[in-house]
Amino acid sequence: MIQTDRNAPVGIFDSGVGGLTVAREIMRQIPEERIVYFGDTARVPYGSKSRDTILRYSRQIVRFLQSQGVKAIVIACNTASAYALDEVAAETDIPVIGVINAGARTAVAATRNGRIGVIGTEATVGSGIYTKVMQEMKPDIQVIGKACPLFVPLVEEGLLHDSVTDEIASRYLSVLKNKYIDTLVLGCTHYPLLRSTVRRIMGEDVVLVNPAYETAIELRDLLKKSGMNRNPEEAFEGEQYQFFVSDLAEKFRDFATSILPNEVKETRQIEIENY
Repeated sequence: MIQTDRNAPVGIFDSGVGGLTVAREIMRQIPEERIVYFGDTARVPYGSKSRDTILRYSRQIVRFLQSQGVKAIVIACNTASAYALDEVAAETDIPVIGVINAGARTAVAATRNGRIGVIGTEATVGSGIYTKVMQEMKPDIQVIGKACPLFVPLVEEGLLHDSVTDEIASRYLSVLKNKYIDTLVLGCTHYPLLRSTVRRIMGEDVVLVNPAYETAIELRDLLKKSGMNRNPEEAFEGEQYQFFVSDLAEKFRDFATSILPNEVKETRQIEIENY
């Protein structure tokens, strides 16, 4: 049974602040929608954790978002999309989408030489999910994955334009530069915040795919098709955007305000283990 209230919010979750890049695109592409965002800041990063752990975390968060009456859920985390999407979607009576399919589709459409790079967490790259999805779309695509585990903590610390970040990015990306890729998927929602650094190192000829934008478009189309898009004429009751975290609410709020179109006035901390 699908939630019938068109004015219900959309739920978005991530391991931390990275999913804010998805929230930002959803705010831009469908500004009339309400959002409930959860960042699992107590348990970040997800990329080095096991599949079972990520599945357990994802189920808890889905239960929390359902308690907020959401009409659809976006898993704004590549690791959780790779390891938990199919299971939680099957267990839930509302639409659940992840960030992988939309990004994979765009990369396949963009490549000219059939060589696509994917950067992500160890879990995302190790799962082989991007290779599987892209080769289902076009069997002769070559996918070269590179785990960049230090990118998430660097972004979480706000070191977006820093010599340390530049040095680490150069080391990670040099492997891909030697593989003659022409398209690169930013396969972790934190990575678009390092886009300018990645662009400088990879050069202008490599197409950078940001799955956050593609996911916002996919959500917009899904809501429209199922008649679940919010009526823009309807007045908002309470806050249009609500933010919840499992730890460090103030740090999250400051970071969110720095990258989102509007100031984040309040972030609430909850006990996610209770769900």
